[in-house]
Amino acid sequence: MRRILVLDDEPQILRALRVVLREAGFEAIPAETAEEALDRASIRPPDAAIVDLVLPDGDGVEVTRELRRWSQMPIIVLSAVGDEEEKVRALEAGADDYVTKPFGARELMARLQAALRRASGEPDEPVLRADGLEVDLAARVVRVGGEEVHLTPIEFDLLRTLARHRGRLLTHRALLVEVWGPEYANDTAVLRTHIANLRRKIGSEHIRTDPGVGYRFTES
Repeated sequence: MRRILVLDDEPQILRALRVVLREAGFEAIPAETAEEALDRASIRPPDAAIVDLVLPDGDGVEVTRELRRWSQMPIIVLSAVGDEEEKVRALEAGADDYVTKPFGARELMARLQAALRRASGEPDEPVLRADGLEVDLAARVVRVGGEEVHLTPIEFDLLRTLARHRGRLLTHRALLVEVWGPEYANDTAVLRTHIANLRRKIGSEHIRTDPGVGYRFTES
């Protein structure tokens, strides 16, 4: 049974998450403070963590950053704070995803399962498939409904980056640095233009926008 660290200072949320995780086949490791969470994680590292943003003795972003110093475990930030700046801070600190309260149990478990699959270390699929879309990584060929679609090199690299992290929210900065390089880290206008072109060619349903934060490739 995979062990999931759950950090939240609200007892009712901890109880609810323990039930949800147990029903999904996980063991919840509860913690109510940042110090308690880091202690438990260091003594017996969990398989993943769900971390609240606002804590009585610190900040969920700092907990994420500290965990990320020594672990590649999936980390999902769960918070009532929906501010774009906070989402970007959490993701850039190393969080794999950000779920806003109130949350749906099924959505949270789907995000957790997706993050665990990405962290499993399985080799990349030579062909990524999603609802009629095929991305052949080796041949750099994209097909929609079986028909080949021409993408520019930048468009293909952008799609490949999103698809290889499917289900994960990637910030504007992360995409720009990965695809264009560090010198383009703040050029969101370039990114938006290429995302628009990509959606026009492959269909808008495959790329979801988190306004002001970034994009994610939707899983089918």
